[in-house]
Amino acid sequence: MHTDPLKNFGLRLVEIRKQKNFSQEKLALESGIARSYLSGVERGKRNIALINICKLANVLGVPMYVLLQNPSNIQENNNVNNV
Repeated sequence: MHTDPLKNFGLRLVEIRKQKNFSQEKLALESGIARSYLSGVERGKRNIALINICKLANVLGVPMYVLLQNPSNIQENNNVNNV
């Protein structure tokens, strides 16, 4: 389980992006965020600003809080540990 919030956010962003059938390049273009920056965010290497979280949520058509939730694989691991 990742405890790093940057890695968790990146994993969650990848998860939602793929669910919405967006390539990294398409998401970058539509949000106005550089693809190289977005790649760093998804890998947990960049600390994303709140304004950029808003842009990504808007383009992906989800409320901001959805991007801040733990990725599914972490939620599943937590549920197994709590049983």
